[in-house]
Amino acid sequence: MMNRDNSRRSEFKKGIDTIEGRRRRTETTLSLRKNKKDEGIAKRRAALPAAVNNDSMPAGGSANSSNVVDASKKVYTAADIPSLRTALSRPNIDDATLLDVVRNLRKILSVESNPPVQEVLASGVLPAFVQMLQLHGKPKVQFEAAWALTNIASTDETKKVVEAGAVPYLVQLLSSPTAEIREQVAWCVGNIAGDSPTLRDIVLSSGAMQPLLRNVVQPDNDSLFGNCVWSLSNFCRGKPAPDLDHMRPALPVLAQILKGDHSTDAKSDALWALSYISDGDDDRIQAVLDTGIASDLLAMLIGDSSAATPALRTVGNIVSGNDHQTQAIVDAGLMSKMLGLLNTPKRMLRKEACWVVSNIAAGTQQQIGTVLKTKGCMQQVIQMAMTNEWEVRKEAIWVLSNIATGGTDKQIMTVIEAGAIDAICSILDVNDSKMLLVALDAVECILTLGVRLNKDYASFVDECEGLAMIESLQEHESDDVYQKSITIIETFFGAEDEEEDENIAPDVNGGTFSFGVSQKASDETECPTQGNNNAQPFTTFNFAN
Repeated sequence: MMNRDNSRRSEFKKGIDTIEGRRRRTETTLSLRKNKKDEGIAKRRAALPAAVNNDSMPAGGSANSSNVVDASKKVYTAADIPSLRTALSRPNIDDATLLDVVRNLRKILSVESNPPVQEVLASGVLPAFVQMLQLHGKPKVQFEAAWALTNIASTDETKKVVEAGAVPYLVQLLSSPTAEIREQVAWCVGNIAGDSPTLRDIVLSSGAMQPLLRNVVQPDNDSLFGNCVWSLSNFCRGKPAPDLDHMRPALPVLAQILKGDHSTDAKSDALWALSYISDGDDDRIQAVLDTGIASDLLAMLIGDSSAATPALRTVGNIVSGNDHQTQAIVDAGLMSKMLGLLNTPKRMLRKEACWVVSNIAAGTQQQIGTVLKTKGCMQQVIQMAMTNEWEVRKEAIWVLSNIATGGTDKQIMTVIEAGAIDAICSILDVNDSKMLLVALDAVECILTLGVRLNKDYASFVDECEGLAMIESLQEHESDDVYQKSITIIETFFGAEDEEEDENIAPDVNGGTFSFGVSQKASDETECPTQGNNNAQPFTTFNFAN
């Protein structure tokens, strides 16, 4: 039994194969996270000025001079960049002027839409921003420089910030005595890490993880905590995934965030981090399970959908692991949460929920039994397979196919009685070769069971137009689909009639003889008539004396 389960798991667990299963999840992840990142950056750029223009940081020089206050009333634009660049180049620039210049450059970069990043970079002030990070006696200048770098890093020019040598100094400032600086720097390195796996690895190799975690564990305020958790999620993000050894120190911290009394946004970011870490081999999944967060994950599957989505993604990663890992999350009560998610009006949650159930159904027969025993689950899956959006229907068909191809006879009969044949046959006319093969595999297994138990499941397939659609698939461009449809027709809808008709003796009715004549020799290359559910592979010819 174990060999059979392992073999079936390798074939069905994450889709048609492991690579395909990972690809489907990655596409969804990128789509969701791109929207999240874009919205988050815009919101933070617009919201932050009101929160920080309170001059609460220690003064670095005469930052409150009348000249600075008067200058700050002017609205600076891209047209002012050359003059600000000139002011910055003056020898022996005083502290107040330095702060004024960098603050105004930062304001220019902080406009909500189309900030003039290219113009700022072309002016050559980027190296100056990096130098300002090192002015430890001028925390306000450091803060403004970090903010300017953050806004540059939020665009497509993130790499320029790294190439200018900013990362080591940003990492140092994660331990600054000034909370506002630590928060701004955390935001900046989060933008850098979220840009690409290459830049993420530069941040991690620069030692950013430990000081960032210290700010999460002992934050000075809620804003600092939230920004650091968001940045931590970006440290874990991207393919190829970061080395698991880099991620291990973050796991207990992420677990404590879920268990603590924190905002939904913070928990959502922690869940995204866990979904990235668990998206991989069994070692990564086990590392997440070892934190003891199974029940905490399930608690997040209800209520606010901003946390439910990454929680469900993490759960989905876990059930795509080995049988023991799947069983661990099932034992925590997973299926009790699934019916509500299958009924949610949110399309992506329905799709993810079906994907989770399909992976459970691809496990052991005990796990299939857990799915079938969940009240209302099977009926909802079958309805979704027939009526939902295509991307949701596909996942629902995977649930039915995994049960049909791996369940016990009784389990397969249970889904048949619930209406699985109609649901599976409902997609036999779609233009998706992969899903056609999934459905045909299920039909073949169901018909095989019918023959073994002497149940007329072939009539069920015929009555729901399944046979007509399978006949049509003999003309499909995919050779695999063609071969599978031929096999099903010859095995379950033709061979028995052939054996019976070839042995019929000619009957004499008046002056007419009736002969059973095989068409095998003359018509073996022709397809059966499409749409005729009564078509037979043999025809009777009548000849008069």
